[in-house]
Amino acid sequence: MTQKIVPNIWCNRTAEEAGSFYAAAFNGAGLSAESTVSARYPSEGLLDFQLDFAGEALVVDVTVEGTQLALVNAGPEFSPNPSISFMVNFDPLMFGGDAAEARRRLDALWGALSTDGFVMMPLGEYPFAAHYGWVQDRFGVSWQLMLTRPEGDPRPLIIPALMFDGPAQNRAAEAAARYVELFAHVPGGAAVGFQSPYGQAMGDATPEALAFGEFRIGEQWFMASDNGSGTDHGFSCGVSLQVNCVDQSEIDALWEGLSFVPEAEQCGWLADEFGVSWQIVPANMGELMAGSGSYDKLMAMKKIVIAEL
Repeated sequence: MTQKIVPNIWCNRTAEEAGSFYAAAFNGAGLSAESTVSARYPSEGLLDFQLDFAGEALVVDVTVEGTQLALVNAGPEFSPNPSISFMVNFDPLMFGGDAAEARRRLDALWGALSTDGFVMMPLGEYPFAAHYGWVQDRFGVSWQLMLTRPEGDPRPLIIPALMFDGPAQNRAAEAAARYVELFAHVPGGAAVGFQSPYGQAMGDATPEALAFGEFRIGEQWFMASDNGSGTDHGFSCGVSLQVNCVDQSEIDALWEGLSFVPEAEQCGWLADEFGVSWQIVPANMGELMAGSGSYDKLMAMKKIVIAEL
């Protein structure tokens, strides 16, 4: 799968520990996973609040069955919450059609992720799934584990799931349509997938709000639903979506189409009209950051200008 968008998870000085934990958890469930430090803080040129990070890991990449998640090693300013979780689909077709094997591996992953975590929905049978659970792990990251029906359309193992509440309550369908419009240019295009409204009021969700929805950007799938629990979480920088752009024109177009909160603009980060945080960066960011003085230049930018790096 070609991955245009990489979810970034903010960690409070725990990125390396968390990366090792996730690699071990998925490996323990019989899935291929690894964790590597892909970038480090420079030894000089840091801002005052970053001095303690000199030489430490900045980004830790976790790759699970070909899907990349990036862990950002930083301070306590932000933390992940259930507004963006990760659906892990255990499709029996991935295991030769053996539903029992898929369930066994799901249970193994649940055991690892739930240890010292917080269970939001207990592992069990639900109207929408024969075996499902939702948990926040020890690092605060939310995971939804589901035994998928093999007769359904195939989906990737890991799908970022966006839950809209607070000021963005009942706007999941609108957001999905907006993202599909903005990313229509990517190879493979973009499209809205299956959508299922609640049909009746549920918490703060209206009958027309989405109990489940999905959209596709290139080869990647995302979920978009409206929160029916009545508890607001709200999007934050705790989980952001990094877009690897091919050139400056793509950076410019996405920045113009997504940025909605001027005070949130910094170092390629922005917040859109729904509150979702994005990082709009060049695909060769690692190469650009290897240049002399590039870190100082980046810290002075809002939108990234490749020529100035």
